[in-house]
Amino acid sequence: MTTLIESIRAEYVRYKALADAAIAQVTDADLATGGPGHGNSIGTICWHVSGNLQSRFTDFLTSDGEKPWRRRDEEFLPRTTTRADLLAKWNIGWSVLFDTLSGLSDDDLDGTVTIRGQAMRVHEALHRSLAHTAYHVGQIVYIAKMLRGPDWTFLSIPPGQSDSHEPPATSH
Repeated sequence: MTTLIESIRAEYVRYKALADAAIAQVTDADLATGGPGHGNSIGTICWHVSGNLQSRFTDFLTSDGEKPWRRRDEEFLPRTTTRADLLAKWNIGWSVLFDTLSGLSDDDLDGTVTIRGQAMRVHEALHRSLAHTAYHVGQIVYIAKMLRGPDWTFLSIPPGQSDSHEPPATSH
């Protein structure tokens, strides 16, 4: 039986894999290219997601999720960085998250944590973070797809191929 913590962790893993696969498809220069309508670049979004995960999941059960050392506004500054530096920053946030999740059990879910002074149950904070992260991963994928155009490699079932990806039949 899968625990809720394991299920949440699996979803984070899935979203990280989607973002990683999208990031791998763009050029180094594309990492700093803004999204549509003067939107954030992939690099900026990665910086923000990493900062958010580091802040929220450092001392997750014992301190406010918005750490005084976090500089959220700086995460959104346009930036040009090497792919290696960007991926190092990106992976720091994910490491903090996964380390924290590995120390949690379903028994922790009804506990209380605080984010920006707002108390919430652990399960609420985890779902809030997962939704926030998924939102930004969607942005990364969208921008990468836009930048790649016809050279984009689909990360899920390509258009027009749904029938060839039918789920296996189940017997009753």
